[in-house]
Amino acid sequence: MAGSHKLVIVESPAKAKTISKYLGNDYEVLASIGHIRDLVDPKNLPAEKKVGSLKKFSIDIENDFEPYYAISAGKNKTVTDLKKALAGADELFLATDEDREGEAIAWHLLQVLKPKVPVKRMVFHEITKEAIQAALEHTREVDNNLVQAQETRRVVDRLYGYEISPILWRKINRGLSAGRVQSPAMRLVVERERERMAFVSASYHDVEATFDSQVAGEPQFVAKLQSVAGKRIATGQSFDDKGKLTADVILLDQQQADALAEATRSGKANIEVVSVESKPSTRRPAAPFTTSTLQQEASRKLRMSAKQTMDTAQGLYQEGHITYMRTDSPTLSTQAINAAREQAKEMFGADMVPDAPRIYQGKSKNAQEAHEAIRPAGEKFVHPSELSRVLSGRAYDLYDLIWKRTVASQMMDAKVSTTTAKIQVSPLADGTNAEFTASGTVVTFRGFMAAYEESTDEPREEESEEKESKLPNLSVGQKLKAVDVVAKDHQTSPPPRYTEASLVKALEEDGIGRPSTYAAILSTIINKGYVTKRGQALVPAWIAFTITRFLEENFGNLVDYAFTAQMEEDLDKIAAGELDRSTWLKKFYFGDDGKVMGLKPTVENLGDSDPRAINSIEIKEGVTLRTGKYGPYIEIFGEPTAEGHDENGRRIVNIPEGLAPDELTPEKAQELIDAPIITDRVMGVDPATGFDILFKDGRYGPYVMLDDEHAPKPKTASLFKSMSPETFTLEQAIKLLSLPRVIGQDPETGTDITAQNGKFGPYLLKGKESRSLQTEDQIFDLDLAGALEIFAQPKYGGRRTAATPLKEFGEDPASGLAVVAKSGQFGLYVTDGAVNATVPKDENLEEMTPDTAFELLAIRREKLGLEPGEAPAKAGKPKKKIASTTKVVKAGTRKKK
Repeated sequence: MAGSHKLVIVESPAKAKTISKYLGNDYEVLASIGHIRDLVDPKNLPAEKKVGSLKKFSIDIENDFEPYYAISAGKNKTVTDLKKALAGADELFLATDEDREGEAIAWHLLQVLKPKVPVKRMVFHEITKEAIQAALEHTREVDNNLVQAQETRRVVDRLYGYEISPILWRKINRGLSAGRVQSPAMRLVVERERERMAFVSASYHDVEATFDSQVAGEPQFVAKLQSVAGKRIATGQSFDDKGKLTADVILLDQQQADALAEATRSGKANIEVVSVESKPSTRRPAAPFTTSTLQQEASRKLRMSAKQTMDTAQGLYQEGHITYMRTDSPTLSTQAINAAREQAKEMFGADMVPDAPRIYQGKSKNAQEAHEAIRPAGEKFVHPSELSRVLSGRAYDLYDLIWKRTVASQMMDAKVSTTTAKIQVSPLADGTNAEFTASGTVVTFRGFMAAYEESTDEPREEESEEKESKLPNLSVGQKLKAVDVVAKDHQTSPPPRYTEASLVKALEEDGIGRPSTYAAILSTIINKGYVTKRGQALVPAWIAFTITRFLEENFGNLVDYAFTAQMEEDLDKIAAGELDRSTWLKKFYFGDDGKVMGLKPTVENLGDSDPRAINSIEIKEGVTLRTGKYGPYIEIFGEPTAEGHDENGRRIVNIPEGLAPDELTPEKAQELIDAPIITDRVMGVDPATGFDILFKDGRYGPYVMLDDEHAPKPKTASLFKSMSPETFTLEQAIKLLSLPRVIGQDPETGTDITAQNGKFGPYLLKGKESRSLQTEDQIFDLDLAGALEIFAQPKYGGRRTAATPLKEFGEDPASGLAVVAKSGQFGLYVTDGAVNATVPKDENLEEMTPDTAFELLAIRREKLGLEPGEAPAKAGKPKKKIASTTKVVKAGTRKKK
């Protein structure tokens, strides 16, 4: 056919742009921009389809759980463009990612495009010239087993969510959700907080001494008291979580510790080295990164969230810098092993590389999804310094981390020598002796540590930390001098909260989720407000306790870790062709002849439960925490005539925002109860209206109200964050109720400019245009000139003043135009100068990737019926084409011969 070509379809414009560099003029590379079809929201089903299980799930359960798919919102133009390109092609290559999601995207493309030309499935795990050429030469068919596994996962998630979430709405609160993997993950975080709440701290004392060997040039060193009269003293590891001793040890009190410290520092006791022992050991390098270990290490070393890590890694992969980022295999190809070994020799010397390569074995049970480890791409790794001009920020840091870990994995073991010295102090006042221990660890051969050292999670107790320090040369019988001796008191620590790193590790160890889902699991429980971050720690909200308790009591299997892990293994077996999809879905949903109760009978047999009881947690006798429509609160009962109590004797005490569940101890609850009650009171008269001004305390905190009994909704105003109920005055109340304050009129339009306070702080309003203010005082102090000056500046999110975009994403491969994020009247948006696209409220701008920005613009263009680079027409004017500022080869356009 004249002018015929080969069509290659990938998921993203960035991936298309990179691949197109390695293909000849006969290839056209287009992006599907993710999935083009998905399960329909039941409310969007055609009227004739709203029957039976389809009406509830968009899944025809009676017809072998057949899903009802439709073109995803905003993808019609994409599909049209793909069909148009396919019409002139003589061959179709589906080059989506080599995992379940990628295979499903390829399958859906086949179902929608219905190609009449040969179709080949093209797979690769790195985007280099050699890898793309090899993929072209070794194509295969779409793997139906992988497609079945992805579809089964999607069906199960829909059934789970649509069956259980409505029950949560009825029993607890609307807007809540449950998920097959989300709920067990949330339960892990809740269980850890329960452990912290049940934890009883214990006190113990020890003694720390700084000794001098009295040899010129030798360093002083620190030793800790180990035993008294031959019996070990208590440490943090000597107690259980109820604060009870679990070992036969001496529990020193403050007085005893002080006496021991004084006896050691007094100069009267003999201080002598009684033993010195050195032990050599080796440390092996960590295996190359899997998805899980990359997320953990990026969290520890780079303080990146799981989502940030995956988004950044995806960008690095699509630009051809690293291999595919979703994998549970630490295995390196022969090519990668050679590249790592050669780079290690070049950088650190031949003596730092073992004679035989290191082979790392994965634990993937599905060989069809067994990718390589995450490593630098190519036959020869590019050193991070060579990419400093094209990578920056997180992208550079993450590539540097991956490079170091990969190279280190093929280097020699590190050799370490640990010396332990025991120092005896005698005699003590009672004639006995005390023994101190000092340890020093030195690296005698750095090996892989010259390139990289793996991080660890924070230890629970102080003494579990491994500190590397060098001891002086000590010998048995050597006399020492005490330079400083301190008695220290300690409290045992509760189990540490999960961080993103440690939760990912726990999910992997428990078999919950898979590499492709870890980041999504974390994002879901955080974005839904079930878990918040305090620094790096994950803190469950009270509503997470309520949901978890309800699921444990009524759907125990579905939040059981072993059950969830078995489901994941079963889905792996479906992907491997070892398990039938239909049989498994029937067992999951309907049950297995009484052996396993399925989801449907579990829901149907759900007994009555008291919503009030579900939403209650007893803090102590007579004090109950409840989660209500507006959040958590403490409930107590007393005499109806008591201050703050209603006619039923009930009193509600608000819980301060930010108070973690384990911090709401019985003592803290009582402190909140005993705090002065903010009672309704008349503050005075409003001079403008003559009505009384009432001071009240509500669910969202203190506020003032005009006591206008004839108004359907009396005027109210919340106190500013800087205001205190104890010092709040009538003058302040009058000012608050006067808002919004009219500052003046815009001289050009005559529009009122007002200053007011809102949910996100103080701001100015002029018609539909707004600007944030820096302080609450500006609401009352700013004059018209100052307001006009603020409006003359470009608007940005938060409180930025610099007239620059909030974030730059680079050039959109479709339009060739530079894409940036800005803040406008209705919130954040991305733009290429031709088209603007709103950023969804649940999308974190800091974590947004270029692909996400490009996809938002592509969807917006389709809705407007625009071509890339074309701007919407203004009233009475034609559409305008925006010229690219640079010459680019656009992904999705065929190169001319």
